[in-house]
Amino acid sequence: MSALETLVLGIIQGLTEFLPISSSGHLELVKAIFGSDYQQNQSILITLTLHSATALSTVFVFRKDIWVIFSDLFYFKRGESLDFSLKILISMAPAVLIGLFFEDIISSLFDGKITLVGAMLIITSVLLYLADRINKNNSLLSFKNAFLIGLIQAVAIIPGISRSGSTIALAVLLKIKRDKAARFSFLMVIPLIFGSMAKSLLEGNLLAESPNIMPLAIGFFSAFITGVFACKWMIKLVKKSQLKYFSFYCMIVGLVAIIYSSL
Repeated sequence: MSALETLVLGIIQGLTEFLPISSSGHLELVKAIFGSDYQQNQSILITLTLHSATALSTVFVFRKDIWVIFSDLFYFKRGESLDFSLKILISMAPAVLIGLFFEDIISSLFDGKITLVGAMLIITSVLLYLADRINKNNSLLSFKNAFLIGLIQAVAIIPGISRSGSTIALAVLLKIKRDKAARFSFLMVIPLIFGSMAKSLLEGNLLAESPNIMPLAIGFFSAFITGVFACKWMIKLVKKSQLKYFSFYCMIVGLVAIIYSSL
């Protein structure tokens, strides 16, 4: 892997993790364009590195919210923070179960299946378009809704299904307030990413071949910096109901990917 490649991958990850256009799908497309011949472990290591960067950028953007949540939990204060934490735990359950029992299948999806990525981007496009047509959003985030959003987050493990796009779209379709939907979507994934990283590192397989640290570091910092800007931008876009433009983008890229893979 080259420094230039990880720089590009980091910028794309930082933008696409928060913009509803599928970070994993775009990473697979860029790898195909670069002609990368990564082994499976190396591909997963790069993906984890970039995702950890955007997870930290989420922590940075929502640091005040996270501090309040942990502060209330530390002092055993019952209320909104406790409920929110429980809802995040509930939303994690589907993805954790899929990650534990279908790990090999999930890993096999990250090896240049461009047709799959294209098809999933089209599905993301449809979800975003439907969500953008919802005008009334005045419902609160219930425990049931948290579980439903967790289900679609689990489905978004498939490259091409935007995690942020699908979770925000479903929340909006459930009539949850747009700002609450974006906040929950971005915060719910943090424990999953760090948990996935810890599991992979403890297994020891990813670091067995002594990876080149410099390109990974370049990718990490480029993903973190662009992630901070993209996260703040996405929150504004969700509030303004401007998801349809990303719907059009995902549809075009999805069709191009399918055509490209058939050539």
